[in-house]
Amino acid sequence: MTKPKQGDELVFLPLGGADEIGMNLNAYGYGPVEDRRWIIVDIGVSFGGQDKPGIEIILPDPSFLEEERDNILAIVLTHAHEDHIGAIGWLWPRIKAPVYATPFTAALVREKLRDHALLDRVPLHEVSLNAFLQLGPFGVEYVTLTHSIPEPNGLAIRTPLGLVFHTGDWKLDEAPQIGDRTDIARIQGLADEGVLAMVCDSTNVFVEGRAGSEADVRDTLKAAIQSVRGKVAVTAFASNVARLQTTINVARECGRSVCLVGRSMKKVTSAAQSVGLLQHIPPFITEEQAAGMPPESVLYLCTGSQGEPRAALARIASGGHRHVSLGEGDAVLFSSRMIPGNEVAITALQNTLIRRGVRVITDHDAHIHVSGHPCREELKDMYAWVRPRIAVPVHGERRHIIEHAAFARSLQVPMVVAPHNGAMIRLAPGTPDIIDETPAGRLYVDGGVIVEADNEALKERKRIAEEGFVSVSLAVAVKKNAILAGPDVRTRGLSIADEEAFDLALDDLADAAEAAFQRLPHAERVDDELTEAAIVRAVRKAAERAFKKRPLVEVSVLRV
Repeated sequence: MTKPKQGDELVFLPLGGADEIGMNLNAYGYGPVEDRRWIIVDIGVSFGGQDKPGIEIILPDPSFLEEERDNILAIVLTHAHEDHIGAIGWLWPRIKAPVYATPFTAALVREKLRDHALLDRVPLHEVSLNAFLQLGPFGVEYVTLTHSIPEPNGLAIRTPLGLVFHTGDWKLDEAPQIGDRTDIARIQGLADEGVLAMVCDSTNVFVEGRAGSEADVRDTLKAAIQSVRGKVAVTAFASNVARLQTTINVARECGRSVCLVGRSMKKVTSAAQSVGLLQHIPPFITEEQAAGMPPESVLYLCTGSQGEPRAALARIASGGHRHVSLGEGDAVLFSSRMIPGNEVAITALQNTLIRRGVRVITDHDAHIHVSGHPCREELKDMYAWVRPRIAVPVHGERRHIIEHAAFARSLQVPMVVAPHNGAMIRLAPGTPDIIDETPAGRLYVDGGVIVEADNEALKERKRIAEEGFVSVSLAVAVKKNAILAGPDVRTRGLSIADEEAFDLALDDLADAAEAAFQRLPHAERVDDELTEAAIVRAVRKAAERAFKKRPLVEVSVLRV
């Protein structure tokens, strides 16, 4: 490793995943301010909720990285979860850097690039486990960890100013079912070199003890399946290939054939098999085949554990799936955790299933899920092995990051920085500190188009969802500047219990629109913009009196 030059700095910049769980995007910079080189670690998405109607995918804002595009050496991916790779197809055209990933992650990235017609444009480099990359001033070594997906990697990032261990997502699992155990010896070897900083997962920092092993799920999952006489559906994160392997093995022992339901489930199992995982399992049956088999002989592996409205399980629950139906005597096992923010959607899905007579089994009823993130005892072990001089908690909401910072201090880590998205942190030389603030907003994917968070259409959609909509149309005589017809008032999303009262309210809105027009001086009546603005104000006030709402009002003036 070369020696640092005068003015060189090592900086860490989270643009997603600090102050939130998901949408991870981290950058490391090295060199003087005027000639700094960058690597990006992970490029993930988050998902829209009820507060963002019509938005399914949320992206980190790459504005800063776009400005630095010529200085970006690589995008290095730690593992294949959506919150770490899901933005690659959307954001790569803005960054255009080579991408590095291990085989399973690379297989899923290829599918994303194919979906975006980028497969032939993106330099995607598939690297082996435990690989080493020299990327300008960065020496990047992949370190094997365990998590709830194949091939999770920490990254040992060496620079002339020090070594950073970036954990990515991880847990400690002595029997991970798929893949190797955490390479503790290698981690301890890094500590012997001297670790400047550890950038570490904060997800389960409030949870005492340990997350538990994937092997612990097997027996209780089998017992739960054996307790069902009818059809069984197991819903889990499709990316948790170890859980899929466990479920497939248990299904075979219970005399059930496995049917995959949902695009992601089929895509992930195909990717896993392409890199040598999920071997020696019985062939999957099709949905059509499953429909013709005895109920006690079928197990469905479904997407939709988080209540996603378009996922397979939601369509099954609503009775809208073409081939799969569940009812009395059947059961759905939720072999997954409830991601914060999804509680309402998941509960609604479970209630829909229960109303159909389906038995719902969750991790509260039986030990059918273990987390993929470290609890406090595991964090304590990692800090003891790594012995970093600086702790940098990430992958958590603000409360997680602050608690993780306090926990690191209690473990005698000499220095701690609690970052937020957009905070550029100088790790070396000197005392770690936030030295700059960069843009760190969000972009929304709206109908396949990327829009800014303050996009007017999104504001209007949210307002309509919350406050309703009123349209007002009227015809105006050009010569006399007088109303010929209307105002005609129509509403959407507004209601009054009594139908007669509703009709009277519409009359009030029409009267308010007409009065607003009549109050305008003749010179202003010829100006559409002034006319519409006056009517909008008057109708909105009238709607607030009548409906206790402030709806979006649209006015259309036809001049004849």
